[in-house]
Formats: sequence, structure tokens, C-alpha cells
Amino acid sequence: MTIGGSIALIIVGAILAFAVSFDIAGISIQIIGYILMVGGIIGLIFGLVVAQRRGRATETTRVVDDRDVY
Repeated sequence: MTIGGSIALIIVGAILAFAVSFDIAGISIQIIGYILMVGGIIGLIFGLVVAQRRGRATETTRVVDDRDVY
């Protein structure tokens, strides 16, 4: 999950949890909002960790000259 997708989940979850006030029989819209927010936060943390590891990776190239000197 990308960082942008995680932020979108958090936003949609917050809207459902705090701004929507209707109920569907047997389904709590607020609970679905909280679940989406938690999923977005977990995805955001995972995305940031992966991005940080990707930024640390470095590649070192060393050229060795194997010619004999006379």
C-alpha cells in the first residue's frame, strides 16, 4: 500500500467515523470508519518503513586494476 493510499483510507475512515450519522441495519458505519482508519495507519507506518529502507540502500562499485607492472 502506498503512502497516498494509506492517507486516503485514514481520511475516508475519519469521515465515516465522525461525520456520517446514519445507521444501516446490523452495520455500524462508525465502526467501519474506525477500522479503515486503523488500516490506513498501519499501511502508512509500513509504507514509511519501506521507503526509509529503500533510501538507505547504497551500492558501492570498486574498480580493481589487475595489470602486472614491469
